Amino acid sequence: MRVTPRAGIDRIDGVGESGELRLRVRAAPAEGAANEAARRTIAAALGVAPSRVVLVRGATGRSKQLAVEDVDQAVLQARWPGLLTRLG
Repeated sequence: MRVTPRAGIDRIDGVGESGELRLRVRAAPAEGAANEAARRTIAAALGVAPSRVVLVRGATGRSKQLAVEDVDQAVLQARWPGLLTRLG
């Protein structure tokens, strides 16, 4: 996932050319605020509790890897065609 902080709105822009989910959040990248906003935005889009979305990698960079508990890989790919997902 590619996160752009300090945007005007929290939203998912879709899937980029290299298969990453592109996301904008209003929060600044300070004290984990942008990470939390990214977690909540993904959770809302998938209809799951934010506690089900876990930051796996990328806490200090724009590129992040999130894990979503109880959501099948096929659901993610149906929601965002072209999304590259990894299990494990």
